[in-house]
Amino acid sequence: MKKFKLGLLVILALMQITGTLFAGGGKRNGTAGATELLIPVGARGISMAGASILGTKGIESLYWNPANLPGSPNGTNVIFSHMNYFADINVEYGAVSTNIEGLGSLALSVKSLSLGEINITTNDFPDGTGSIIKPSITVLGLTYATMLSDRVSIGLTGNFISERMDRVAANGLALNIGITYNNLANINGLSFAVVLKNLGFPMKYEGTGLNVLVNGKNSEVTSGTDLLNRQDPISVYKVDAAEFELPSSIELGFGYARKFGTIGVQANALYKNDNFYNDEVKLGAELEFNDLLYLRAGYIVLPEGEGNYENVYNGIHAGFGIKYDIGGAVISLDYAYRAMKYWDANNIVTVSLGF
Repeated sequence: MKKFKLGLLVILALMQITGTLFAGGGKRNGTAGATELLIPVGARGISMAGASILGTKGIESLYWNPANLPGSPNGTNVIFSHMNYFADINVEYGAVSTNIEGLGSLALSVKSLSLGEINITTNDFPDGTGSIIKPSITVLGLTYATMLSDRVSIGLTGNFISERMDRVAANGLALNIGITYNNLANINGLSFAVVLKNLGFPMKYEGTGLNVLVNGKNSEVTSGTDLLNRQDPISVYKVDAAEFELPSSIELGFGYARKFGTIGVQANALYKNDNFYNDEVKLGAELEFNDLLYLRAGYIVLPEGEGNYENVYNGIHAGFGIKYDIGGAVISLDYAYRAMKYWDANNIVTVSLGF
């Protein structure tokens, strides 16, 4: 209990320190950067609408709540996930975790966005210069988690963010902290969790791509040929890119799980207080049949209020999973469907292996 109180005090202190960050809420919609941090991974959690800071355990919990990493019954785990996002964007994710006796649990993860090719345009060539760029957006994560007691766990994830586009780049660090209390109030199956996500310093683009060549008449030089043909003096100035903050948030969640013979039932509820977007209430549930077949569903509720904006993901979330033990190795296959307004639905497939 003392360790739990200490961990909770750390979380509450961070919440107090960062409290001013969350005052804007929905009034600052769309002004955050590094929004790739908000793209969820893992079919199980997505199918429950993200109300899964308690519903996911082990390696599948890395994105949702790092404190649940020690919940895996397996010593080593590997996970791969693919999502067709929207506008031909794909999200790939992979992670590996291991339990180290006497130390805790460690995990490495990588999330990558495939954006395809983009035509370069300028003021003088709005239809394209004939050149293309291939943006690169990657998030590398390192997670450590440990059990403070038989009921309490705490986890920490450091994410390195890399965004590169042509000759400009932005790098940053984001911190996720979670704490989970199982069997709350001595009620078996009742759990509570607090997660702080994406805490960090602002990011800023730098690079030679921000340098602009102009002639004496303040006309932009758009190509090397143009530069050779100019007779006026040429000068260079650098565009000072604006900083952008990380999309930080606080999540509070309750979960309840119970077994009825070979059938398991799990229900989760989560409240998310967001720095740059509307606050949300997320609800999710899972039915388990003989530890083999899983059916899941979830829904996002957007609280009513002035200035609240529509969430394109507040439609249907659903999915299923199959788990099978093969010679001591446990393999899981999960699928999630997430409805979107204005675009085609997201389809997520996740494969995990534990041994």
